[in-house]
Amino acid sequence: MLESEILIPHSITDVFDFFARPENLESLTPPWLHFQIVTPKPVPIYEGAFIDYRLKLHGFPMKWKTKITDWEPPVRFVDLQLKGPYRMWRHEHTFLEQDNGTLVRDKVEYAVFGGALINRFFVQKDVERIFQYRLDRLKTFPPAD
Repeated sequence: MLESEILIPHSITDVFDFFARPENLESLTPPWLHFQIVTPKPVPIYEGAFIDYRLKLHGFPMKWKTKITDWEPPVRFVDLQLKGPYRMWRHEHTFLEQDNGTLVRDKVEYAVFGGALINRFFVQKDVERIFQYRLDRLKTFPPAD
């Protein structure tokens, strides 16, 4: 599991609206993943929506399909991997209004093919790097392309 949080000095409405547009995910994803949304844009988001992506992980092209399983604007949403590089991936995004902005929390529960050793030696570092990149990009909100 991975958890991260960042305080963004903007309103919960502005922050949630940014995250509610999947095309913004491309600006929060490291370039080395060659991440692209395949679903025609603009992508409408709602509970039950499906989104297709493609990426390269260590040079290997992969397809990724997610489903929005929970949609509670402007406080929370969850995407669940239906097809992709992980055995299981559930990403919960929460947004908490503060006096000085919006606290954005990510909670990712995931499992990999090959179990704990594969995760420890190969996958965990990549997941941590991806989310550190995301946090670094969010330090200037909205991130410039």
